[in-house]
Amino acid sequence: MRMYDIIMKKRDGGVLSDEEIGFFVDGVVDGSIPDYQSSALLMAIYFRGLNAHETAVLTDRMAHSGDLVDLSAIHGFKADKHSTGGVGDKTTMIVGPIVASCGVSVAKMSGRGLGHTGGTVDKLESIPGFRVELSPEEFVRTVNEVGICVVGQSGNLAPADKKLYALRDVTATVDSIPLIAASIMSKKIAAGADGIVLDVKVGSGAFMKTLDDAVRLAETMVAIGEKVGRKTVALLTNMDAPLGRAVGNALEVREAVETLQGHGPAELTTICRALAANMLFLAGKGDLHHCDQLAREAVLTGAAFERFKMMVTAQGGDPSVLDDPEKLPQARMLHRVRAPKSGYITHIDAEKCGVAAAMLGAGRQKKGDPIDYAAGITFTRELGEQVEESFEFARFYTADEGRIPEAERLFLEAVTISEEPLPEMPKLIFGRVSAEGTELI
Repeated sequence: MRMYDIIMKKRDGGVLSDEEIGFFVDGVVDGSIPDYQSSALLMAIYFRGLNAHETAVLTDRMAHSGDLVDLSAIHGFKADKHSTGGVGDKTTMIVGPIVASCGVSVAKMSGRGLGHTGGTVDKLESIPGFRVELSPEEFVRTVNEVGICVVGQSGNLAPADKKLYALRDVTATVDSIPLIAASIMSKKIAAGADGIVLDVKVGSGAFMKTLDDAVRLAETMVAIGEKVGRKTVALLTNMDAPLGRAVGNALEVREAVETLQGHGPAELTTICRALAANMLFLAGKGDLHHCDQLAREAVLTGAAFERFKMMVTAQGGDPSVLDDPEKLPQARMLHRVRAPKSGYITHIDAEKCGVAAAMLGAGRQKKGDPIDYAAGITFTRELGEQVEESFEFARFYTADEGRIPEAERLFLEAVTISEEPLPEMPKLIFGRVSAEGTELI
């Protein structure tokens, strides 16, 4: 079998066999296929696509290219949640404890932030002492004892994806729906959960800018999950504006705590409850309405917040910072952003906000860059609200005053202030995709 023939077959619109896909993945992992040929096939896939079977086979071979996490020692149903990336997305820190407090195990591997998107691991590491690198034995024991554990991704989890993503990143082939689906689902399958809820973001701060593309991606991933025996559901959620009022690591931990205590932003609370309800639904805790009520009660009774504190303690973090968020990392400098004119906030470009926060020190431009846990942005006025010229409507937090001017220029580009208010607030959840079909709201 020759890689040349596989490239030519896909270039001409052919359907790759299971053996050809396996040959490609094996060659990527062992290095026998040079990068230029892998890149050529990725470009052919970008233009020609993959059918449902090809995508499922590629995903499965990528999942089995490295370690498979064995969760068999964890009691009961294991639920997982994955977001396709966003700005201000601190949902794992809220949803996980809600689900765990309702009796469903959450054994989760999360990633770090890059570019305009934040990473759950970075956010949790802003809690003093919190450990995201645990041995497999510690991971299993923590889930069994606490009901939830969130760790960084294993070094050898789906290594084929790691190598292929690096090539996609430099060959303009990232935004291919079959390749995105295979990348995400290979890691989710390797991570071993019984049920997976996917939070597929739509809008300016997401990979999927349009609802049509988001639906295609969600349907592809749900089909893959179901084909390999994992209960899978996807929610299509709005990422046209940042989620919540805070963007930045310690700032988002504080907002997650507020939400678990029942007084977080309404839109963040709504999306977290929907995600939690679907995870409980997959675990067989009842119909969606009942599961939504379980999620609501977990917050109202304080059970979810207590579960978060238990997780932080079990992973070496200082739980006192959750009761007193002033103990979280604090920025050396506070800069008040003032409205350039009076009017109503009618649009907030999530991607530009994420980039502005990264410029203040909250993110990284390349893997391995240091980040400032205290840096970021908070909104004192939200989408749809009225602002007055020269009055504060956001705050910047940073350790370096020199970062502020350029970040503020970009941030002000991201915010649209109009004379007329929004006729109606945008939808938070556009629909749900399951094995039974796609329901748009």
